[in-house]
This record gives sequence, C-alpha cells and structure tokens, in this order.
Amino acid sequence: MTETRVHELETEEEWVAAFPVLNQLRTHLDEESYLDYLREMTAEGYRFFAVSVDDEIVSLAGVGVQVNMYYGRHVWVYELVTDADHRSAGHGSKLLSFVEDWAEVNNCELVALSSGLQREDAHRFYEERAGMERASYVYKQPLK
Repeated sequence: MTETRVHELETEEEWVAAFPVLNQLRTHLDEESYLDYLREMTAEGYRFFAVSVDDEIVSLAGVGVQVNMYYGRHVWVYELVTDADHRSAGHGSKLLSFVEDWAEVNNCELVALSSGLQREDAHRFYEERAGMERASYVYKQPLK
C-alpha cells in the first residue's frame, strides 16, 4: 500500500534529501548554497514542508509568516515545487491545502506567493486548481 504524508523537514539530512526536488525550481543553487540559505532562513522562521510518497520526497513548500500593511498577518510561500516525475498527481494541491491549514492555525488571514512570468503551468495550477487569484505584479531591481 502506498503511504503519502505531509511533514516538516527540520534536519540537514532531510534538507539534503529534498535538494534534488527543490533544485528543479531553484536551478541556480548548488547544494552548499542551498544549505547555507536554509540554515539562515530557518533561524529567521522559515518552515520547510514536504509531501512524501513511500518515504520519497515528491513535493516541497517553503513558507514563512509575515505581517505587512497590505496583507496583514499572512503566510508567504517562497517555494512550491513538485518533482517533474510526480506532477498532476495531486501532491501540490495536497501541500498547498496543508499550508492553508497551517496558516489558519498560525492566525493568518491569507496565503500569498509570487510566481515567475515564465511559469505558465504554475499559474494555471494556482488559478484553476488552487483557486487563487492573481493579485499583482512583482518588480525587482538588482543592486550592483
């Protein structure tokens, strides 16, 4: 029987196991940089959740609680990715639903995220499957 579970990744061993999936989204990262970022981010409240099927990580979400003037207290989803070989099996929806429940437990008013313009499949998922609404554009200015 197949066992599917949603769980938090808290140890470096778990983070290393998750790297191949996360690297499909964050292709610019090597494992060392990824681990350095996670050490710093988790110290600042970042939480890292996974869907595992028979102990194989197939989907990941990295989130944090934020408070600002326009969303109030909310969960920001920094990463949401499902392994390419496991997409369209409901793992992303399961994980996002878990994040929504986690947000409610943590007294948040909503879940928000940003998605790159080129990620059209992800946009369809967020709007059609997850029922999210497109709320804004995000702009950036790299510093020299």
